[in-house]
Amino acid sequence: MKIRIGIDDSGAPYEQVRAQISELARSGALPVGYKLPTVRGLAEELGLAANTVAKAYRALETDGVIETRGRNGTFIASAGDAAEREASSAAQAYAERARRLGLSEDAALSAARDALRAAYA
Repeated sequence: MKIRIGIDDSGAPYEQVRAQISELARSGALPVGYKLPTVRGLAEELGLAANTVAKAYRALETDGVIETRGRNGTFIASAGDAAEREASSAAQAYAERARRLGLSEDAALSAARDALRAAYA
């Protein structure tokens, strides 16, 4: 597992860890069931505080990317399905809200595209 923390990166270190593990899981570079290093182990490897890695792991677990199995460790979950379900739910909520606001389909799609461009910039 290759994770790099950019000192000059504007993202917080925990967010860099979270984003990179999430991307590695989604791309298949870390397959479902892959056992992640312990919080302390990864913190030592990256030169970060254990609390920083723990925060990233908590966020990843909330996102459904990883799952902790007690003393057995932390593993990559089948994140694709969970992420797709959550995105679908968010899209449905957005569509309903846009309709209630009286936006046309084109206006709603334009607002969503703008938000996505900003999020991925």
